[in-house]
Parts: sequence; structure tokens; C-alpha cells
Amino acid sequence: MAPSVLQLLNVGKSIKGKEIVRDLNLELAPGEIFGFLGPNGAGKTTTIRMIVGLIKPTLGTIHICGFSLSDAFTAAMANVGCIIENPDMYDYLTGRENLVQYANMDARITGARIAEAVELVGLEHRIDDKVGIYSLGMKQRLGIAQAILARPKLLILDEPTSGLDPAGMSEFRQLMRSLAYEEGMAIFLSSHLLHEAQLMCDKVAIIKQGRIIKTCAVDDLLTGTLIEWEVDDPARAIRYLKTAWDIEAETRNLQRIQATIADRPLDRINAGLVGKGIALTFCCPLQHSLEELFLDLTKGDEIV
Repeated sequence: MAPSVLQLLNVGKSIKGKEIVRDLNLELAPGEIFGFLGPNGAGKTTTIRMIVGLIKPTLGTIHICGFSLSDAFTAAMANVGCIIENPDMYDYLTGRENLVQYANMDARITGARIAEAVELVGLEHRIDDKVGIYSLGMKQRLGIAQAILARPKLLILDEPTSGLDPAGMSEFRQLMRSLAYEEGMAIFLSSHLLHEAQLMCDKVAIIKQGRIIKTCAVDDLLTGTLIEWEVDDPARAIRYLKTAWDIEAETRNLQRIQATIADRPLDRINAGLVGKGIALTFCCPLQHSLEELFLDLTKGDEIV
């Protein structure tokens, strides 16, 4: 098994005696796209600032590619590329000139690597245009090219699709998959766009009031066993599911109820409903959504 690219162990941060985040534990593998989601004030930005070394944790440890951020900061950060919201570039320079300016600060970056990064992000036909005439999506691509010039193992993005139109979001998803699955980068992104996170990420963590309250693989979420039934007596059906199977069901509308049955046998559940004299009109598996999970776990807190 490949070693972790990013690992947070019991990380906490207090500012002026107030706990901002606490007991954060998460791990990213090479080639994994990880979504970090939470409502306003949950601690997302504080966590990102700790990972990139802008502030120090009060408790716990952060490791990047096996290097402790506190004990081997330079070695750890040599593996990180980062964009916070919209990348800042020199509008009066071309895209290539911007990348050259950045590359001059890192002896590891060659002209060949600049050309490779430009091709990876799909800017080869516009790289010699002035950045001032770039669309937001093109600027985002240029920012990512800059962030990956030094071949980071970990790419950190804070609200990377902010302001992009649907076409730009689709292109961005394809780019992230290419970087993760073909280049092997681990990508850690914070986003408030839950549908986009569901389409893009392999795994997500939801943070609320400074704690991670749920971490799950998106595939597991999408293949969950959420079932909807239409019955003639929803109240009786709900009582039966609880007493016979310890399943918590809820009324959706009129004659329909929903519940997650986990690994319980659906055929036996349905037979039991009919055996109790409950008329079963239909039974249908449904797909969970990240938005439903988020709202359920955060109880409708504001998303930012």
C-alpha cells in the first residue's frame, strides 16, 4: 500500500482560548481527490492554513509525504502546490511569462517542465496571450499550471470552481481527474458546491463546528441502500420496520416512506410488510446525494 501523501493526526487549533478546530484526523492517498466540506465558520480555512504552514496547530501533527510539518517544514512543503480561490497573475504578461517568473524561484523547474504543465492544463494554444484577456477558466488553468510546475505530490485548492460557468466546471473536473489519475497527485479541495464535489471527488469529509463529523467514499454514498416504498398505511409500515428490523423510516409524502436498510435483506423486509397486511404498491432503491447527506448532518447550517 502506498504511503499517505497527507495525514492529519488529532489536529486542533485554538485562538485566544477559543477552539477553532479539534481532533481532526484524515488521510489522503496518491491519486485521490478529497473534498473538504462544511458550513460557514466550520474550520475549513483554518485547516487549510495549517496544512500549508501559514499557522501552526495547537495540538496534533501534520505529515506530508512522511515529513512532519513541524520538524521538517521545507521537505514537507516541497511536495505541495496550492491555489487559494482565484490565482493572482500579472495581467500585462503572457501566460508563459508568468510561469517563467515563478519558475525562476525554483531551480527544479525547467523549460521542458513549463511546456509539459501548459499541455497538461490545455493552455498550449493561448499560453503566449496576455493574461489580461484570459477568461476566468483560463486563469484557473494557468494557476493550476503554476501550482504543478514543481511536480507536487499534494495539490491544495480552496474554492477552485468559484465563478466558473458550467462549461468551465466540466473542464475543471476533467483536469482534476487527469492530474489525479494520470499524474498521481493527491488533490485536497475545499468547496461549497456540493453537486460539483460529488461529481469530482473520490472521498469527502464534512466538518462542523471544528470537528469532522463524517468521512465517506463518494462511491459508497452513491451505492447506498436507500429504499422508498409506497404503502397503504405508512404509520404501520414505519412501526413494523422499527420493531422487526430496527430500521428508522420516515414519511416522504402521502403513502410513501423512505429508509436506509444497510445490509438487511430487502426481499424479507417486503415479505414481512405484506405478511402484516400492509399493501405494498411499489418498492424502489434510490440514490443518495451528497447534498442530502450534508444537510442531514449539518441540520441546514449555511454553506459557504
